[in-house]
Amino acid sequence: MSIFNKEDADKVKPLSVVKHSLTNGSVLLILGSLVIGLLANAKQAEGIKPFTNDIFKGFLAIFLLDMGIVSGRKLSSFTNNGLFPLIFAIVIPLINGCVVAYLSAFVTHDVANRFVFSVLAASASYIAVPAAMKIAVPKANPGLFLPMALAITFPLNITIGMPLYLSLIN
Repeated sequence: MSIFNKEDADKVKPLSVVKHSLTNGSVLLILGSLVIGLLANAKQAEGIKPFTNDIFKGFLAIFLLDMGIVSGRKLSSFTNNGLFPLIFAIVIPLINGCVVAYLSAFVTHDVANRFVFSVLAASASYIAVPAAMKIAVPKANPGLFLPMALAITFPLNITIGMPLYLSLIN
């Protein structure tokens, strides 16, 4: 079962996808935050500490609660798709993390940076992907991709993936 059909693929224009990817609100906020972090000194950063430390945790909790409610309502679609989503959510992140653990040696020799690269490559982008899927593929079923990312890949990365990637790097 495909998440979109040929008709949907024909409607998507690559330039509009790139434009939307660079100009949507969440990406602009992240890029703006990076620029502010680059330009601000420690004293200036204290002024925005309530937003970056305190209120952020509340917004994150609400966001995760919303994702849980949405995926919980459509959880039957995950179980109705057989073993493929389960196997995919286990195997592909482990492959991605291991490959990047190895290839990151060509970029940096710093163990911490290589480890972070590996974890990011193995993750299902727990925050960005759900929002991107809603926009890029509106017909995609959150009851399928959210449990894969949050219930399978995330705990797998913490328990098995991260120690594996670190041992490969070392």
